Parts: sequence; C-alpha cells; structure tokens
Amino acid sequence: MLAKRIIPCLDIKDSRVVKGTKFLDLKDAGNPVELAKYYNNEGADELCFLDITASHENRKTIIEIVEAVAGEVFIPFTVGGGISTTDQMRDILRAGADKITINTSAVKNPDLIKEGAKLFGSQCIVLAIDAKKIQQSAKKWEVYIKGGRENTSLDAILWAKKAVSLGAGEILLTSMDADGTKAGYDIELTKQIVETVNVPVIASGGAGEIKHIVEIFKKTNCDAALLASILHYKNVSIKEIKKEMERERLVVRT
Repeated sequence: MLAKRIIPCLDIKDSRVVKGTKFLDLKDAGNPVELAKYYNNEGADELCFLDITASHENRKTIIEIVEAVAGEVFIPFTVGGGISTTDQMRDILRAGADKITINTSAVKNPDLIKEGAKLFGSQCIVLAIDAKKIQQSAKKWEVYIKGGRENTSLDAILWAKKAVSLGAGEILLTSMDADGTKAGYDIELTKQIVETVNVPVIASGGAGEIKHIVEIFKKTNCDAALLASILHYKNVSIKEIKKEMERERLVVRT
C-alpha cells in the first residue's frame, strides 16, 4: 500500500500566501518562501504552489517566487496558475518545480494535457479541478475555471475521466463548497472521482481538524490530502497529523 501524502498548499496572490472561504474573502497567511521552508522541515510529503489570480489576470505564474521556493525545499513541488503552453511548463520546471498543475488552460485547450504528458511525462501533469455541486439532490458537480470565477458547465466526473485519457497523471480535486469552511472534505465528490479514474487523487477543500483528514483517507481511498489554513494558522502540525494517521493504521511517510 502506498503511503498517504500530506501536501501543504500555498495559494499566492500579490506575492503573498492567502486563504479564503469558498474562494472568497482572501486573508494574508504569510511569506511563501518562509512557509515553504517551514513545511519542508516539518515533514510535508510534497508542496503545492498555486498562483490563484494568474489565469484571471491573463498573466504567467511568478517565476521568481517559484525559483525562491524551489531553493528552500527538498520535496516534490507542484506549481500552477496561468500556465497555458508547453513552453511555460518548461520554464516552470526549469525554475525548480517537479510537477505542473493546470485547470483553466486545460479546459480551454484539452490537447495541452496530451502535449504536456508527451513532452514531460504523465507523472508531471496534474489536472486541477475546482468543482461545485449544482443540485443538492443529485450527484452532479460542475467545473469552474479562472480561480472559481467562471462556470464551464462541464461535468466534473466526466472531465476527470477525459483528462486522464489525454494523459493527466494526477488529479487535484477541490470542492468549492467545502473550501475554507473547516467542516470537512466533500467525501461524496472525492469518492466519485477516485472510483472513476486510475490515477492518484489529491483531496482539497474543507479540512478543519485532524479527524477530517483521517476520514477522507478512510472513506474515499484518495492518495493525498491538500491542506492550507489548518496548517498556515498553526491549528495543528504535520507531525500531529501523521501521528494520528499512524494510530488509525494509515500508511504514512515519517
């Protein structure tokens, strides 16, 4: 059994780490380079860096911050935000990233997934899905792009399946309904995606306490949990999370 991964997420806006609720009401959470170094030393399995306004503002990811963060971490490092060409992917990888995550650009040009996978390998291409439930009575979620600002009307489950067929090697799944609420992950959505694709799925959105992390691993068999505010504001530590996971007989990297 593969070890379950704990991945801190650095959402970047104006060169600072921010965190909001349901993609709104963003608050400052610190310096990205300092936080990256801290999480690397705390035992994070990977790190995720998302330039959350790059697509909306039609600009590239801030390379300088990527380089600075890469210089401080010795764990796999995923970068996303405003990446719309394979040349930009190459630039980000050269700046020190190990993986690329794409959302808006993949929806607008699905062939970008295929092109990226061909050039850099499927393991390097992470499809980010920001999903929102459209009917409370039905199991249907739709994909949002541009930092949660635009509804594409794409069915999230069908889109995940298509993206994997094009070469995406991992899915970063964020529940917009749960994001920042600290009420727990969207188990139903995550379970649907995990059971639909044959690549690793990272659950994101809603962790407020350690039991939520244990729950998402046990109830959905996802591969990793993305964490933001619960870590940024020192509610719990990565060491505490992993100790509880071990107590619950989940395989973790120590």
